[in-house]
Amino acid sequence: MLDLTRLVALRELALRGTIAAAADAMGYTPSAVSQQLAALEREAGVALTVRSGRNVVLTPAGQRLVARTHQLLDTMELAESELHDRAAQAAGTVRLAVFQSAALTLVPGALLRLRESHPRVRVHVTQSEPGAALADTWARDFDLVVAEEYPHHSAPHYPGVARRPLVTDDLLLAVGGAWSDAESVRDLADAVWVMEPQGTSTRHFGEQTCRVAGFEPDVRFETADLQAHVLLVERGLAVAILPGLMVAHTGMGARTLTLDGEPRRTVFSAMRQSSRVDPAVEAVRLALEAQARSLHRAA
Repeated sequence: MLDLTRLVALRELALRGTIAAAADAMGYTPSAVSQQLAALEREAGVALTVRSGRNVVLTPAGQRLVARTHQLLDTMELAESELHDRAAQAAGTVRLAVFQSAALTLVPGALLRLRESHPRVRVHVTQSEPGAALADTWARDFDLVVAEEYPHHSAPHYPGVARRPLVTDDLLLAVGGAWSDAESVRDLADAVWVMEPQGTSTRHFGEQTCRVAGFEPDVRFETADLQAHVLLVERGLAVAILPGLMVAHTGMGARTLTLDGEPRRTVFSAMRQSSRVDPAVEAVRLALEAQARSLHRAA
C-alpha cells in the first residue's frame, strides 16, 4: 500500500513547483522530501518524476497519482470531520484567510460572535490576497477564505472549493484636494491616483475604469493597504476607487461619488467541500454571514 505521507510530498511538489517549496510547505528539508519521493517511486514501481533542467517535474503517472491523492485527502478530511459529535459544541482551530477590508469590517464582529456562541473555536487569521488565498485553501493551507470578486473579473475557481456570498459592496470614487469638485472619472485624467499593486483584481478594475473614460491613470502610489488609500485621498494627494465598506469603516473625510453603472464587488466565503461537515469551520462561516447581514442592515 502506498504511504500517504509520501503521496502528500508528491502532491506538494505538483502544487508548489519545486522540491524546496514542497519541503517548506511540509516543514521538511529538501533532502527529506527527495527521500520521500524516491521511496514512493519504489513503492509504485513506476517513474513518478523526471528531471527537467534544474527542476523535477511529474510524469503522466505522477500526475494521475496526484489526482487520486486529492481525492484521498478529501475522503480523510470527511472521515475526520464525521468523528465529531454534531450535537456537541464546535471546537478546534480554523485557519482563516482574509483580505484587508474584510479583515477590518467583517472579521472582528464575527470573532466577537464566536466568542459568545462557540468559545472553544480558535480562529487563526491571516491576511492574504484573495487569488492566492483561494489557491492556498484548495491546497489545504487554509480551511476557510474570505475573498472578493470585481465586475467582469472573476476570482479563480478550484475543484472541490464551494463558495457562498457574504455581501455586495458599492465601488465609489473618492476625491479630495484639487480634485474635490470632480463629477466623474472623466474629470480626473490629470489627477494623481493611488491603486493596489499590479496583478490584483482591484488594480485591473481601476485601470479599466480610467481607460474606458479615455485616459491612462497616473498611478504614483501603489499599496495594498486601503487605509493608506484613504489617508492619501483625505490629504488631497491622490484620488482612488474604494469599496463602500472601507469608506464606511474609516468614516473618510473626503467626497465620494457613485461610478457610472453603479458597479459593485462581491465578497464571498469559500471552503473545500470536504470541510463541510466540520462543525468548527461551519461555525466560523456562519458567524461571518451573520456579521455580513448586520453590516447590510446598517448600510
